[in-house]
Amino acid sequence: MPTAGASRTFRAGLVGVLVLTPVLAGCGLKSGSPMADDVVPGSVGQGRPLRGASLTVTSKNFSENIILGQMIGLVFKAAGAEVLDRTNLPGSISAREAIIKGDADAMYEYTGTAWITYLGHAKPITDPLKQWEAVRDEDRKNGVTWLPQSTLNNTYALAISKKNNAKYHLRTLSDVAALAKKNPSAVTICVENEFASRDDGLPGMEKAYGMSIPPGNIKKMDAGIIYTQVSKSNSCLLGEVYTTDGRIKAMDLDVLADNKHFFPNYNAAPVIHTATFDKYPEIAGLLDPVSRRLTTEVAQELNAKVDVDGQDPHIVAKDWLIQEGFIKNG
Repeated sequence: MPTAGASRTFRAGLVGVLVLTPVLAGCGLKSGSPMADDVVPGSVGQGRPLRGASLTVTSKNFSENIILGQMIGLVFKAAGAEVLDRTNLPGSISAREAIIKGDADAMYEYTGTAWITYLGHAKPITDPLKQWEAVRDEDRKNGVTWLPQSTLNNTYALAISKKNNAKYHLRTLSDVAALAKKNPSAVTICVENEFASRDDGLPGMEKAYGMSIPPGNIKKMDAGIIYTQVSKSNSCLLGEVYTTDGRIKAMDLDVLADNKHFFPNYNAAPVIHTATFDKYPEIAGLLDPVSRRLTTEVAQELNAKVDVDGQDPHIVAKDWLIQEGFIKNG
């Protein structure tokens, strides 16, 4: 893990290193395999502007980013390109280096990861658009072109089961602070080890919101167990979750709003090797409409298909693009 921006680099691991569940092997997931789908333009790719192009797509090795990488490849394929699939690379750095060096042409990256981990800034920018603009501008020197971001924001949050929230009616982290002050014993929280100890995790959140959770009420465990504990037991009133995780809906959880904007923005946006973009500027017109449709809620639904239902990320991406009318089966 890079040391630049070390106070927040562990969060970058969520969108770089963490695999929420083992991804099923299947179509499109072997690094370096040609994308063989017979797809044609729908609302994007009319006229096949990438005819004759040979492009490589990549992604990190967790479900959401693989799905997004598959979307790029399928859109390129429908637009006439020959596509080499190098998704599912281990961690953030390998995919990032592939884009910088031109070993890969395109992927979806996260603004917070770039700003904090790659570009070395310790403090995030609160406004999502200003965060993206700052990343876009600074990353140009690295030969990386950022296209407009989506509203898909894969960041930290606290969640509570709808069953328990029927009693407490919590909507924001400020509500949690008020409850902790009024009834400290009621606020039990399950978190990962690192989140429990770092300034940009639980201690920083407590400070930002003026809350004090008794140490005995903080339980540390693996990420996957947290969702089950919050949903199905009374041992954790609250749990650390990731906002785009498919298990939020599957386990009937309420996500509490970070109303003081403590946690960084991790909006997903396409990043393109600049030399590739200079050669094929049509890429922007192909991917912008897709990004505009990608929301945190859409990501939850698509991630659930992989992480809860066990579907192939490639099929999930393809089905969604066809459903939205971006591409069609040939």
